[in-house]
Amino acid sequence: MKRFLIPLGFILTACDPTPPPQPETGRQPNAVFETQIKAMEKARAVEGQVNSAAEAQRRQMDEAAQQ
Repeated sequence: MKRFLIPLGFILTACDPTPPPQPETGRQPNAVFETQIKAMEKARAVEGQVNSAAEAQRRQMDEAAQQ
């Protein structure tokens, strides 16, 4: 019985009832990641322009093929 109660006592006393510290929310973003995020935003904008131009070209080709 002592074999089980002593380790159980150690386990229960080892548990800390206080919650872990919360991470900081006001950190400054890393400059490297910020430049990569801006590059991705620019790439998405260019992708939209390319897709719209390709769609316009497809419409022109469909209209020319129908005539």
